[in-house]
Amino acid sequence: MPGKTVYIVGVGMTKFGIELTRTVKDLTRQAVNEALADANCAASQIEAAWFANTSQGALEGQHMIRGQAALRPLGFAGIPIANVENACASASTALFEAANYLRSGAADIVMAVGSEKLSHIDRNRSLGVFDAGWDVALADQSRAALLALGGMDDAALPPPAARRSVFMDIYAAFARQHMRLYGSTAEQFAAVAAKNHAHSVHNERAQYRRPHSIDEILADRPIVWPLTLPMCAPVSDGGAAAILCTEAGLRKLGSRSRAVELRACVLGTSVDRHPDDLERHIGRVTALKAFEVAATGPEDIDVAEVHDATAVGEVIQVENLGLCPRGLGGEVALRGQTSLGGRTPVNPSGGLESKGHPIGATGLAQIFELVTQLRGEAGMRQVSEPRIAVAENGGGLWGVEEAVCVISVLSR
Repeated sequence: MPGKTVYIVGVGMTKFGIELTRTVKDLTRQAVNEALADANCAASQIEAAWFANTSQGALEGQHMIRGQAALRPLGFAGIPIANVENACASASTALFEAANYLRSGAADIVMAVGSEKLSHIDRNRSLGVFDAGWDVALADQSRAALLALGGMDDAALPPPAARRSVFMDIYAAFARQHMRLYGSTAEQFAAVAAKNHAHSVHNERAQYRRPHSIDEILADRPIVWPLTLPMCAPVSDGGAAAILCTEAGLRKLGSRSRAVELRACVLGTSVDRHPDDLERHIGRVTALKAFEVAATGPEDIDVAEVHDATAVGEVIQVENLGLCPRGLGGEVALRGQTSLGGRTPVNPSGGLESKGHPIGATGLAQIFELVTQLRGEAGMRQVSEPRIAVAENGGGLWGVEEAVCVISVLSR
């Protein structure tokens, strides 16, 4: 990537879960303070900050200046603070903006933060946040296009759960398309979920830490066919933050020994394509650009964090990243190839399904995990000697794919 080399020198993350008594400010404070301490950096050394959040306007009425409201009490004054909303890819978009600011030469030390208080005493309000993740003026048209993906009569399918996010319907449509095109099975989707729940047992910051067998997952409460509850990401609260710097910033902080290079951070927006032309999927297109920028390829990836808002999300994205052939994303999970100890471990954190999915913080939580892995500090979930890692973070829906996708490549 042109411009200066960018490093991640500090990361912080709260435990994810339902935190009804905590505020966005509380979650931000914990994640930021941990990231600053990890980087051996004072708040006064941060030259600019990007703050990601999606729901505070809808749930609390804080429609504007969310970053200033959360960061000014922590001592961040006088510097550029920009607010980022890009659906579930908000935090990785904040990372993208922060990295580009450094590459431009505008600063040497900056911060990206994502914080989300998605839970609410009125569960319907929490789930209603997701209704804004697609073009609301085209909701009926989008719903019809999604139903057509699976080639099935919707009336013939088992009834869905009465209360659910619209994105569970979206991912269920993707799952039925994958089944139609490649013969994938509900058992394979359950294998992805079982793997991620097993990984999260060793993640003290994960929302869920109980293992589930494939049979237990298949027998659990249905959400939208073929997805059951453990295959779906929960409503979550949490925060995550990263301190980024240039070479000059490294010298100021003295953090070289634990620095991780951000070799690429590429943001893409959905493309026009035939629904079955998955080689032009925005996840695939963006991944190819990121690998080109990073001068690497899928064969070099040692560990990945991908956007598994449902199990089928991981299936699709490991294929888009080229970590397995098209159509085999579920099969490689069933064979253990994406588990810890497998060929390319995917979502050692537990992923969104088990670690949790506070949507404005999710992208930076992926970065937290990968930095931890590359440093060799992940404990019982540590991947063996990883050198290169990739994160995929998608957000929203446009047509028949994510509205936005961010791919980041990191290395020691």
